[in-house]
Amino acid sequence: MDTLTRLLVQVLIAVICAVLANFLVPRRIPGKAVGLVIIGLTGVFLGEWVLNNILRQYNITFPWLTWSFMGVPILPSVVGSMVVLYLVSAFLSWGRYGNR
Repeated sequence: MDTLTRLLVQVLIAVICAVLANFLVPRRIPGKAVGLVIIGLTGVFLGEWVLNNILRQYNITFPWLTWSFMGVPILPSVVGSMVVLYLVSAFLSWGRYGNR
């Protein structure tokens, strides 16, 4: 698959994952749409990285872990986006961002 196509698919999945993460972890997303894309992309990369490490180290073969769309794993991307959204909003709530 072309690198640009994979990046566009990752951005699309990142937005969907960030919206799902915001639904599952109801937090205020900093930066509105741009923050949504950044949190989603970071979550996709984090989810893929953790999935690859888990599969390599423990040789786990659950089929739902590897469900993917055009090579981008869905469930790890959603979980990664949830973790990133929670961490970003938790760190920002300690500062001025949460006091508004």
